[in-house]
Amino acid sequence: MACEWWFYHLERPPLSAALAPLFEKCLERGWRVIVSSQNASQLSELDAELWKWRDDSFLPHGMAGEHGSRQPVLLTGGMNNENKSDILVLLSGQDCETADQPYQRVMVVFEDADMSARNTARLQYKRARDDGMTVRYFQQTPAGGWSEKSG
Repeated sequence: MACEWWFYHLERPPLSAALAPLFEKCLERGWRVIVSSQNASQLSELDAELWKWRDDSFLPHGMAGEHGSRQPVLLTGGMNNENKSDILVLLSGQDCETADQPYQRVMVVFEDADMSARNTARLQYKRARDDGMTVRYFQQTPAGGWSEKSG
């Protein structure tokens, strides 16, 4: 199965409010998730926010190095797939090659105000499309959900 590349254009932070529902959907499907960002403070903030995401919900996750292989959602600064994830989430302009990905899906999430991450996402989109991958683009709606747009 070829890896799909899905792009999420975040226009209304916070990041945790946009990611938590995506993580819940992944977990409902039995998928494990790895979230990669070079921004350690972003990962730390995301970790803290996911613990209090909703009163009626528990979103199991953890940071790399904290029993990483057992985490359904693993937050890391690297690319080591220690929890055998099905889904890779790239934040803040994090990049990886499109070919030979062990994932069912790569989700590139970029904030509107982060021009560097937006430019990286554009390059990733073009590269994935040129490599024959399934590519989809979603823009955040005013209500905080996602609407698919033609890319």
